[in-house]
Amino acid sequence: MRIATSQLYSNNVATMESQQAQILQIQQQISSGNAIASPADNPLGAAQAVQLSATSATLSQYTSNQNTALTALGLEDSTLTSVTGTMQSINSLILEAQSGTMNDTNRAALAQQMTGLRNQLLTLANTTDGAGNYIFSGFQTTSQVFTNQSGGGATYNGDAGQRVMQVSGTRQIAVGDTGAVVFQSVQAVGSDIVPSGSASNTGTGVISAVTVTDPTQATNNDTYAIDFTDDGSGNISYTVTDNSANPPTTTTPAAYTAGDAISLGNGMNVSVSGSPAGGDSFSVTPASNASNTDVFKTIDNVISALETPTNGSTAALATLNNQLNTGLTQLGNSLSNVITVQASVGGREQEVKALQTVTSANALQVTTSLTTLTSTDTVAAISQFEQLSNALTASQKSFAATQNLSLFQYINP
Repeated sequence: MRIATSQLYSNNVATMESQQAQILQIQQQISSGNAIASPADNPLGAAQAVQLSATSATLSQYTSNQNTALTALGLEDSTLTSVTGTMQSINSLILEAQSGTMNDTNRAALAQQMTGLRNQLLTLANTTDGAGNYIFSGFQTTSQVFTNQSGGGATYNGDAGQRVMQVSGTRQIAVGDTGAVVFQSVQAVGSDIVPSGSASNTGTGVISAVTVTDPTQATNNDTYAIDFTDDGSGNISYTVTDNSANPPTTTTPAAYTAGDAISLGNGMNVSVSGSPAGGDSFSVTPASNASNTDVFKTIDNVISALETPTNGSTAALATLNNQLNTGLTQLGNSLSNVITVQASVGGREQEVKALQTVTSANALQVTTSLTTLTSTDTVAAISQFEQLSNALTASQKSFAATQNLSLFQYINP
């Protein structure tokens, strides 16, 4: 088989150009430190690198979301700590107001202190984050959460939306709670039923807290009314009406004895001390009743009661004590609700911190894999560079020697 001289030249040149291209590629890998400059360098590795880069970006976003969520939850947690402290201070003032040594002037002074604490509580409910967004307003982050009502209480201006954030591939976590849930709700389980006396009572009867005698039968969803009558001879009796029954049921009249247990049915008792007058009435309502859940309304009612002089009237003092007892129970239910919400926030904080640890470990693993895949192995690359350089040198010398071979060199002139 005959090989033309031009073909021999072309083959040698092509070989040297290929070697030169490989040397240039190795030089680029060594200088840049990147083993994959284009998908053509390593198609499979390039595809894996794209996938790892996307995973890394996703994990980076999760990390950012986790940091944001933890900041939001931390702000809510610290705010709820202040809310709890403020409500406990108000609770202490109510207990102080029930002291038998208090007069109208003392109670008015307590009302002033309570007003200050109430305003502080409203300020906490309207807390904003670093961007000026209200943290308890649901999705309405630019709307002031609560505004005062002219008749007492506060109006919630937010909505029921609960902001959530994607903190992992399979987990969204709530990063806030609404003001309605925190300040205008009570727990469905564990809240005390609220006893109260009618403001029109003329006797000195004071109702106690509800006592549960049979937890298997007790229910805090029923509403009861206790009505007192006088037979005209000074004999006082009472009836208990279950207004939750359909139709309402009323017990037969029973003689009243101060301090004796009055059965409400369903495993619950209450007692009334003092001397109720005929026509006096008391009620026992569920903790979840709308009138029992607004903490601002509760505090305003207590302040109003403290500011109302008794002028030494035993009946007025009994009405005040009933109002204070009612406020104490309502505030206790609201406080328990805030503590429960704060416990939930703390649990979410712990979950985000745990996810941060997992995400950090995953991100490190992905980064290591991506670096191993795309980074140049300097030692191997230099070794390959030397091999290619030697091969190129040999090719060049071989080509130089070959191109001088000719029959004409052996012909005598």
